[in-house]
Amino acid sequence: MRIVFAALFTIMAANAQAHEAGAEAGDPWNYLFVVLPLALTALAYAIGMRRLWSASARGPTIHLQRAVCFAAGWVFLAAALVSPLDRLATQLFTAHMIEHEILMVIAAPLFVLSKPLAPLLWFLPQKLRAPVGRALVRSVVLLPVRKAATNQLVATSLHGAALWLWHAPRLYDAALAETPVHWLQHLSFFCTALIFWWALLFGRGRQDYGTAIFYLFASTLHSGFLGILLSFAREPLYRSQGAGAASWGLSALEDQQLAGLIMWVPAGMIYVAAALALAAAWIGGSNASFAGESNDDAGARGASC
Repeated sequence: MRIVFAALFTIMAANAQAHEAGAEAGDPWNYLFVVLPLALTALAYAIGMRRLWSASARGPTIHLQRAVCFAAGWVFLAAALVSPLDRLATQLFTAHMIEHEILMVIAAPLFVLSKPLAPLLWFLPQKLRAPVGRALVRSVVLLPVRKAATNQLVATSLHGAALWLWHAPRLYDAALAETPVHWLQHLSFFCTALIFWWALLFGRGRQDYGTAIFYLFASTLHSGFLGILLSFAREPLYRSQGAGAASWGLSALEDQQLAGLIMWVPAGMIYVAAALALAAAWIGGSNASFAGESNDDAGARGASC
């Protein structure tokens, strides 16, 4: 828990220095909408996981990998949203693209792999855990989210739509001009990415890993195509995005091209790596099932003899 608070303090201190270097006076208040939820989520998860470990005979060995995934996802999310990277993203398209890719292809899958619901429920008093859990499962408000998270086509389409819509010039410029729209952009990228990764990894279990691989490659193709459009455009597509590119020795067009290249290659490689990992798990599960069936057949033959 001390590590989480130390990381949060470091990030906030670095962000404060960035704002002292030239941010607008009201800007730090905007970060309360991110810093406070991040801090509360980290605290709730740490307390809930500690209670889980105390209640389990296995101690800290239970869900240890999930806790590591959560901590890593939290650090990446904080680095994207409340570090100097977020301030730089308002001036440099490349930094903005790095920020978005951290949200969608690094932080989101790490949070999904951590399966944080159980520790967060254990943060609550014992009497409230079961009622809150049942309310989340039965909530009509959350029904569309639950359905999307178990339908790979819907989840992939939803995430892809968010990606393409927010890169339309008018919406993208609006996100740069208005802080609430900017945070809405981040929220839609992150939340649709959570639904996307959950649907692919846990939506219907190992039996749907084959279709999950297909949707990962589909996401690689359409996001890569958007990256190609940005990389090979002959003029800047967003009027206000490259305002600070000159101070980094780049023209606005070069800044956009580099951002497109980041979306095209590194982000695409993460999708491909995830697809290969799912393929290995899928094949491994199939081989295990086949071995089990073979042993059953051999046992049946032995019994008949």
